Amino acid sequence: MRALVVVGLLAVTALVFVVVALVRDTQGTASSAENCPQGWPIADLRLREQKDVKINVYNGTDEVGLAGSVADDFRNRKFQVKKEGNAKPVDEVAVLRYGPKGVGSAHLLRAYFLNNAKLEPDLKRKDDTVDVVLGNGFQQLATTTEVNQSLGDLGSPEAPAGTCPGPVK
Repeated sequence: MRALVVVGLLAVTALVFVVVALVRDTQGTASSAENCPQGWPIADLRLREQKDVKINVYNGTDEVGLAGSVADDFRNRKFQVKKEGNAKPVDEVAVLRYGPKGVGSAHLLRAYFLNNAKLEPDLKRKDDTVDVVLGNGFQQLATTTEVNQSLGDLGSPEAPAGTCPGPVK
């Protein structure tokens, strides 16, 4: 009988703690665009499928034809390659340039460079296309298995400074 009373009290206490934690939880509104300061852009944090990601591929190295061959590799992986060309030299593996609408797409692309791509968000950019600038440190895109592992390591996309996280659906 005494054990039943103790178990009952523990259950009630646990229930009270859960209710208090849920009521005081501030994370539910932390990612809400409704609390965004006026004028801040909304970052699209949706992790898109490759077929829905638009990219421009630029060669920031001295290697002739690199943008074309990597663009073909991205096309074979179902990405929408819009442009190819040359860019100013880049020392990194790659640089990803994108606006608030391309945050989720840039996050996916980071995995193709095993999280070794430099991120350069541009808060004034209005489109959802990501510029992929290949640098001198680039060797090859990651394999499907490596991409999946890298995505797991990266976690969820995060809104860049100066933006508000949009709804993730």
